[in-house]
Amino acid sequence: MKNLISATDLINKLENNEDIVLIDCRFNLLDRSYGARAYKEGHIKGAYILDVDKDLSAPITEHGGFNPLADPKELAAKLEKMGIDNDTYIVTYDEGDLNGPSKLMYQLMYMGIKNVDVLDGGIPAFLHAGGKLESEIPEANHTDKKITLDLDEDMMVDMEYVKARLYDPNTIIIDSRSNERYQGIVEPAYCKAGHIPSAKNYFFNDILNDNFENGSYKDTEFLKEHFKDLIGTDKEIILSCGSGIAACVNSLALRQFDVPHKIYPGSFSDWITYEGNEIKTGNE
Repeated sequence: MKNLISATDLINKLENNEDIVLIDCRFNLLDRSYGARAYKEGHIKGAYILDVDKDLSAPITEHGGFNPLADPKELAAKLEKMGIDNDTYIVTYDEGDLNGPSKLMYQLMYMGIKNVDVLDGGIPAFLHAGGKLESEIPEANHTDKKITLDLDEDMMVDMEYVKARLYDPNTIIIDSRSNERYQGIVEPAYCKAGHIPSAKNYFFNDILNDNFENGSYKDTEFLKEHFKDLIGTDKEIILSCGSGIAACVNSLALRQFDVPHKIYPGSFSDWITYEGNEIKTGNE
């Protein structure tokens, strides 16, 4: 699958000492320090860590959402210290739900760094395939790498772009959160509940396996059926969620079928910061 590597293939590459930079990107929406704690307890040998909140997100301001895109120059500087340039092969991983790794992958591609794979099934698949974790933390002290930024602005949209396309018959806006959050029944993270008007609900977790030992995504036929209204359409597709993270899980799945799409990084957490923006509840 595109931009996905199996645990077996990764282990083989590591055993053959292939040139790979590993990035641990574990994340928990309701426990923001979880990724750093988990990394210290054990990670794939040689892996660096990028924290979704501290490294992949800019500081929260009035607008931009709960996880604004990290400044590309600042992120590039961190990556260079890990020994990364535009041609480096990067594998990023979590514990299988793909939130952090798929966000990192999307941001890297936006920056012009294309040689990126996500570990399918994450750590559970890695351990199931015979891999082992360790606690030694590598130093990010490389000085010989340089990233040339080539920002692909067509990958991202902002609030005004989305607002101009509400109920547009040629646009499909996707909300990647759970149906309960989409409907406004519950909202664990933000001060307002519901969804962007006209958005369709495609919960990212619906396309993931219950057990990640054999991979994160369900089989190809399931994905084809799930995304049947998006595959092959000539309509513009805009992916959103709460703060631009879960949308990337749907994005990685859509890449398997070459479905063009854009992501609204601020998503619902940005949308609700604008006075007068309508919020819908219930199913549409």
